[in-house]
Amino acid sequence: MNTNILIAILFLFTFSSCVNDSKNKSSNIIFILVDDLGWKDLGYSGSTFYETPNIDKLRNESYEFSSAYAASAVCSPTRASIMTGKHPARVNITDWIPGDNPQDKPFLGPKDLHQLPLEEVTIAEKLKNYGYTTFYSGKWHLGSEGYYPEQNGFDINIGGFEKGSPPGGYYTPYKNPKLSDGPEGEYLTDRLTSESIKFIENNKKNNPFALFLAFYTVHTPIQANKKHVSYFENKLNKLDDNIARTRKEGKAITLLNQVNPDYASMVYALDENIGRLIKSLKENNYYDDALIIFTSDNGGLSTLRRVAPTSVSPLRAGKGWLYEGGIRIPQLIKMPGNNKNIKIYEPTVSYDLFPTILEFAGIENTNQEIDGISLIPHLKTGTELNRKDIFWHFPHYHTSQWKPGAAIRQGDWKLVEHYESNKIELFNLKDDVGESKNLNLIYPEKTASLLKRLHELQKETNANAVKINPNYKYPSN
Repeated sequence: MNTNILIAILFLFTFSSCVNDSKNKSSNIIFILVDDLGWKDLGYSGSTFYETPNIDKLRNESYEFSSAYAASAVCSPTRASIMTGKHPARVNITDWIPGDNPQDKPFLGPKDLHQLPLEEVTIAEKLKNYGYTTFYSGKWHLGSEGYYPEQNGFDINIGGFEKGSPPGGYYTPYKNPKLSDGPEGEYLTDRLTSESIKFIENNKKNNPFALFLAFYTVHTPIQANKKHVSYFENKLNKLDDNIARTRKEGKAITLLNQVNPDYASMVYALDENIGRLIKSLKENNYYDDALIIFTSDNGGLSTLRRVAPTSVSPLRAGKGWLYEGGIRIPQLIKMPGNNKNIKIYEPTVSYDLFPTILEFAGIENTNQEIDGISLIPHLKTGTELNRKDIFWHFPHYHTSQWKPGAAIRQGDWKLVEHYESNKIELFNLKDDVGESKNLNLIYPEKTASLLKRLHELQKETNANAVKINPNYKYPSN
């Protein structure tokens, strides 16, 4: 038998044997969610200014998703989709909570929910019912008191409440009712990781656990890590390309190069703590058999009315926008039995992680409508995902200067619909990942079919909609 074929068979056998069935509950689940982490914010994804040696090392043993998408261009909708396996439109959380609803624009935003409904079945509730101990550390942003992680299936909640940005910043005192203050100088990213490590070390060996570590970093405020910022200030001074370069995007500007040492120090501190977490998993003999998911909730903050903190170029725009910069994200999945880097090019989306975790744990998803597709068969055998398209619904104004609209990707084609201007854009991402050439007039039939499909998907998910603002006064010519 050919040696390569034999190796492949052995790999698939090992992989399959590590996916749980109803008699094997030994494999643990580690879910790392980074806030606002951009597609190009990591060493392995192309950054030459930021440094992420621990994440890069994890990547070398993981499935690497080059076309992973957030379910939304902002945080709360994506977090709701991860928790439920549903499209944000179906859950009716389509903006960050509580969101912006300006009254001086041509449209009024829809009234979406400001909390994840308790009747929604979360991934934590599924796992808990199956015997997992469930732990949450970090940013929640899916509702106020009564809708916290502990009301949504998590046995332990440290630091998760209604705020999306750390109200006390990244140094204690944290001003967080779910997180006690630490000693003077303690850094929030360090603290959340330490709490996670404490949970790992205290966990009973005969009980599987699901650990969700949802970092507040690298969300604003951009607050330097004092241990590392001078290193990146010195590094920046030695770079040839060390002055911010920008490009106009509507009324905003997009940063085209990475030149913020404060942000770089936050990314490095994130990486340092992921290294600490992995070290603990290895020391406690959990690493090899665990499912480890590393992902972001939306694209990087690269487009604002001022110079933004990071750049995801060559992708267009950033957080808040439905161009690629706002929705394409870094993602890694480490599976038991795999110790090499395998690239996944097929588009995936946040709500796929719910059924992926369930299949890994050997849990059947019964009597629950979800939009996600388990990635396990694709990872095991390369089977194509049974999905024709992915769509995004963001009918809200955002401080990044995005105006209400929606988008859909089907194969290499991407369509963006802008409600205010009635503008339709069509891009071929294979040839134009930067979405610089609008092809809607060249391919009118493709434009029409994608627009029709987008509207069908919005109807299928009962998506909310903007309303005309009767009090808006259009400027006179």
